[in-house]
Amino acid sequence: MSKQDELLAKAKKPGEDAMRLHAFYRGKVQMVPKCPIRSADDFAIWYTPGVAAPCKAIQADRDLVFEHTNKANTIAIVSDCTRVLGLGDIGPEAGLPVMEGKAL
Repeated sequence: MSKQDELLAKAKKPGEDAMRLHAFYRGKVQMVPKCPIRSADDFAIWYTPGVAAPCKAIQADRDLVFEHTNKANTIAIVSDCTRVLGLGDIGPEAGLPVMEGKAL
């Protein structure tokens, strides 16, 4: 194998690995609960009726949103994918892997 062939093979490897690993993981990010949910009693704390207490507290004092929710740890990446760096107008479905990568 010539030096040029070796370099071409090396250049193709990240793309080949990306195809395999994107299919394996089916995306790069996931959401999992931080809080324990072992029973209906736990669920009643985190959802209804318990969730009404922090909702009402936040309604009374909006600054409490950072104490009682994940708002301080949340991001949003918004794009119509018409100008994806290096790829151009590839559409929202094709641009999703890039947007997921931005969240890492």
